[in-house]
Amino acid sequence: MKAYLGKNKQYVKIDEHDTWSADITLAHIVVPLLGQLRATTHGSPLVAYEDRPDHLIGTALPDPSSGDVDEFHHEAWYWALDEMIFAFSSKLEDWEDQFMSGRSDIGWEPAENDCYKVVYGPKHTFKIDWESRSIYQERISNGFRLFGKYYENLWD
Repeated sequence: MKAYLGKNKQYVKIDEHDTWSADITLAHIVVPLLGQLRATTHGSPLVAYEDRPDHLIGTALPDPSSGDVDEFHHEAWYWALDEMIFAFSSKLEDWEDQFMSGRSDIGWEPAENDCYKVVYGPKHTFKIDWESRSIYQERISNGFRLFGKYYENLWD
């Protein structure tokens, strides 16, 4: 499908396979785009205190209407961009693998009502660090949340 984008006659070609995993397709575009924006940005929007980590909370509340900003204004924007980049980059790798260890030795044996049950073999040592995986997933989700919240600030 070709989509017409405005009066400048720009076209974007989307193949059917691009929508099989649209999140991955977009990540391939968004990661380098955000990386370039971070490297070449000439200004920073106000990142709300509730979106910042503790070490980027300023000592004076910024007043956007007056143009006043706190001492971490620019650092907070770079941090937000880094979190967005982290989230989209995670879509391009099998990040879950780092939380898995051991070997899977699983079999199936018949159970009641034409069902089967899992049977673990003697070499089964497979484990998942669910707590660490959850923390990592929360960071990814927060990066996507920041992307949505500050979407209209993604300009230079």
